[in-house]
Amino acid sequence: MTKNMPPAVRDHAVQIANHEMGHYVVARVLGFETGDVSLTVTMDLRHQAGASITLARSITTIEAMKEHLQARMMVLFAGAMAQSLTSKRSPGKRVDKPKAAAILRGELGAEQDYAKIRELRHLLRNITYPETDPASSERVTAELKEITDRLWLRTQTVVEQLADTIIGLGEALVDGMGIVEQWGRSADTYEGVLTREGLERMGLVRAIPGLRVGAGNDGADSHRE
Repeated sequence: MTKNMPPAVRDHAVQIANHEMGHYVVARVLGFETGDVSLTVTMDLRHQAGASITLARSITTIEAMKEHLQARMMVLFAGAMAQSLTSKRSPGKRVDKPKAAAILRGELGAEQDYAKIRELRHLLRNITYPETDPASSERVTAELKEITDRLWLRTQTVVEQLADTIIGLGEALVDGMGIVEQWGRSADTYEGVLTREGLERMGLVRAIPGLRVGAGNDGADSHRE
């Protein structure tokens, strides 16, 4: 479908597709329900994209809330990390940490992800360290940094372990994109979507493992979904 897509447009589409598939794959790893993944890219490199992730879940304890907040932050981190991966599949693929940080800060997009992370980490800190005096700014800052650094590292590990899956799904999304007809005007927009049903049938998706984010320790306990 995309054999005539200009190289610059395709390169941009691949980066954004990887970003959305980073959200999608890490969400599935952490037990969120997932749906469609869509992407629209114009000739002048504007884009709209999204991965459908269901956030509704039963939370009956503080520990469950901690786990949910940690998992949600990891899903948000994953988009920028996945976007920083090179497009070619290869063993030992690494997240480009400076690029991923720049993407999150808004220099290359994803500022909405970062805004959500900043709010969620405050909520998580409030629950995790309830005895800390809110007026102790140095202590609060240190606790926020500990949470952020720990979840960043966990996310990086998952993204790097599943880099080929993320990139493969991103390629599938871009390969399925087609030009949009514009009723008498020159078509300048490519669109593509992988439906929930289509994704569920893909071997790459069925092979995604499951992890449980432990709320009370620095590790992640593995389990099969």
